[in-house]
Amino acid sequence: RARHAGPPDGGWGWMIVAGCFLVTICTRAVTRCISIFFVEFQAYFGQDYARTAWIHSIVDCATMLCAPLGSLISNHVSCQVGIMLGGLLASTGLILSSFATSLEHLYLSLGVLTGLGFALCYSPAIAMVGKYFNKRKALAYGIAMSGSGIGTFILAPVVQLLIEQFSWRGALLILGGFVLNLCVCGALMRPISLKEDCKTAPELLEQNYVPETEKQDLKRMSICSPLIKLWPHECLCYCSWKEYDFLLMPGFMVLAVSILFMAYGCSPLFVYLVPYALSVGVSHHQAAFLMSILGVIDIIGNITFGWLTDRRCLKKHRYFCYLFAVGMDGLSCLFLPVLQSFPLLVPFSFTFGYFDGAYVTLIPVVTADAVGTPLLSSALGVVYFLHAIPYLVSPPVAGWLVDTTGSYTASFLLCGFSMIFSSALLCFARLAKKIKRTHLPSLTGNTALKQHIWTNGAIAYSVTAELDQRDVEFLAVDTNSFSKR
Repeated sequence: RARHAGPPDGGWGWMIVAGCFLVTICTRAVTRCISIFFVEFQAYFGQDYARTAWIHSIVDCATMLCAPLGSLISNHVSCQVGIMLGGLLASTGLILSSFATSLEHLYLSLGVLTGLGFALCYSPAIAMVGKYFNKRKALAYGIAMSGSGIGTFILAPVVQLLIEQFSWRGALLILGGFVLNLCVCGALMRPISLKEDCKTAPELLEQNYVPETEKQDLKRMSICSPLIKLWPHECLCYCSWKEYDFLLMPGFMVLAVSILFMAYGCSPLFVYLVPYALSVGVSHHQAAFLMSILGVIDIIGNITFGWLTDRRCLKKHRYFCYLFAVGMDGLSCLFLPVLQSFPLLVPFSFTFGYFDGAYVTLIPVVTADAVGTPLLSSALGVVYFLHAIPYLVSPPVAGWLVDTTGSYTASFLLCGFSMIFSSALLCFARLAKKIKRTHLPSLTGNTALKQHIWTNGAIAYSVTAELDQRDVEFLAVDTNSFSKR
């Protein structure tokens, strides 16, 4: 296990980026390509749109819902073990799906089992990138997460060709073998120990920032646990028993609420963009081309926005860059109902695809800024867990609105306002924090906040109070007279 004072920002870190890039291809890109099987499943099993659509929703939901489990295995066992185990589960799910005899079979194999495997791989791989990079973190994440767009662009026509040549059963079997590459990705995830998140008990006891109650716990552990003495070179992670304290941080709580609205707004568009384009008279090939454009521009957004936000002029403002990207995607959705021809839908695919890639790149960065690198793996598990329910609910809700109103307008408007609210919530939270910081010095400047400590025998007393000038002068005189005595 390598021990570093800080993230190396290079070296083996680029292999970690390559591994995470392949993980996003094998998880997120494969998940998107499952929608290509929609028509095949519907025709073979003779079911309606609603029941068939649950397959894609369950995969997405299981991937995000079980993300904390992936973080837990990564933190307490090994990131390598977690990703390899996830690859085996996902591959098994796809292979078993090739023998499906009913939609319920696919719900369990393709939905639950494959989604669980993806969950064990996704968040730990992303967290590893954050441990190896600091200065170029956004660029590293942009490259790593561009695998989703690149994988979709390449795999979509390949999967369609496989279905035509080997039927949907053969295509799922081949995808099961392809997903086994997650085991190779797991082997690349070499662990790294950073001083900021990994210290021994004596080192922690010497730190001034460690609370007294935690020092008492560390003393008891060093006395009661002989294992620490047996393994002097192993580090005791201070966050091991405090790894979910960030849930009570106000900044993370606001981010979590905004993630719920953002996830609700972004999911239905990937499901209903092609049906909407077909409903306004766009041909099948042009509608599929819109998705290809969205995937390619998503890649450009991943990399270029990550590179831009790593520049010195924007690095301090990555938070606002994230909420700007989310807001722009929401604004694009609001204009979508009036775009009713192929030439008008092409600019929409460019805009939505670019900013979708942009904010996806910055989710881990914003999360790391909110909770710190030591807690990033656990925090990302919670963040992706929060995606689960919106991903499961939003496509059926959007479909119900289409069935009820007879148009896609209400669905797209709800998606747009949801993403704009997510962005506005983060903006108001940051402005409120800045206002509080601005007024705090003025409030404390009017009164003298003093702490007086005196002793009475062996007992020390400490009192903190707001003292006016007369009290300060009185105490000064009293102290002088006491010292003369």
